[in-house]
Amino acid sequence: MADLSPPDGKRRAGKKRGNKSGKVADFRYKRPSRPKEKKKPQRQEKSRTRDYRWKSKPQSRKGGNAAAPAIMRADKPRKGQAYAALDLGTNNCRLLIARPTGENFTVIDAFSRVVKLGEGLTQSGELSQDAMDRTVAALGICAEKLQRRNVALAHSVATEACRRARNGAEFIERVRRETGIALNIISAEEEARLAVLGCHILLEPGDGPAIIFDIGGGSTELVLLEPGERIPRILDWQSVPWGVVSVTDTVGKCEGGEEKRAEKYAQMRKVVSESFAPFAERIAKSRELGGLRLLGTSGTVTTLASLHLELPHYDRKAVDGLIVPADSMRDISTRLATMSASDRRTLPCIGHDRADLVVAGCAILESILDIWPATRLGVADRGIREGILRSLMADQLGTQSPPTSRPPDLQWNNRK
Repeated sequence: MADLSPPDGKRRAGKKRGNKSGKVADFRYKRPSRPKEKKKPQRQEKSRTRDYRWKSKPQSRKGGNAAAPAIMRADKPRKGQAYAALDLGTNNCRLLIARPTGENFTVIDAFSRVVKLGEGLTQSGELSQDAMDRTVAALGICAEKLQRRNVALAHSVATEACRRARNGAEFIERVRRETGIALNIISAEEEARLAVLGCHILLEPGDGPAIIFDIGGGSTELVLLEPGERIPRILDWQSVPWGVVSVTDTVGKCEGGEEKRAEKYAQMRKVVSESFAPFAERIAKSRELGGLRLLGTSGTVTTLASLHLELPHYDRKAVDGLIVPADSMRDISTRLATMSASDRRTLPCIGHDRADLVVAGCAILESILDIWPATRLGVADRGIREGILRSLMADQLGTQSPPTSRPPDLQWNNRK
């Protein structure tokens, strides 16, 4: 579900504008400190070998590390060790490395790259050679970061592109062989759970029913949460195989004259809305309760939120936790859909790589607002990786900390 995510700008934006809600201090980016030189390098090398089981494996003939477990564990956790979460989606490869800080965590290293793993997948049913090469190169950088950090536990997941591709399993094996990273292809249900676990803290306070959604590259997940619960209880959910990449590949890019662009956008909206129809029917009674709350975690919503704030460069601190009027997001979506690709490329926080895909994201977002007409939209620049980190830390540190400091696990109701 890795999606269209705007890159952090080299400079911070100016004064932040707009109403903000849900700011927390559990996700502070810090500039990685330079490693100190060790007086006894041999002793340090032995320690690293114990920490990373996969580092002690023999090298493959291609020069990469040998097979690694899906969840990399240290032999014995120690105070101050780091945890890592890697999310390989249809469009992006993202890594977070963090250390626990009380009930939360502080990010000490991060990596994000647009790899376009699912490029052409809709037509061919397979991951292309070029896409796999790009992705393996990015994962090689992730492997180097994992080796440099004192990681106690790491979990790497792959989502829709690898679920759908005929050669998905072969690609997973290649990654394991060449980088030492063992990717776990998770289900759409687990993907939705992790996304909610990672961002639900930013949900706008209230007693009304809530939906959290994640617009990815190859799929979109929608989750209905029970109102009034401090720890979210999932009442219903749906995953559809439509993300910014799969919609664009299927319908085509919004190019040509204004009339043709409008026609393409309408077609995108129709395709997505039809897929949402069963979920829309099931949640109709919840919608009648009023006080609807909505939170989106994806590059689409963070990009549109940046345009709402008129930021000259993407600024995560200004966007994460922002509450935006839904009408403003609709207006921005309509404006982007009617613009030419060349004009979209000139907009801050979009650029060349996102100019084509962002329109599909807008179509998906507007379809979500159709079935869940909340007046305000919460924006989260966090999701699956943060959910993984919370799960890992709760797993390993739960018995070592008071129950009140353990990050809450999501509760699931059985859905028919």
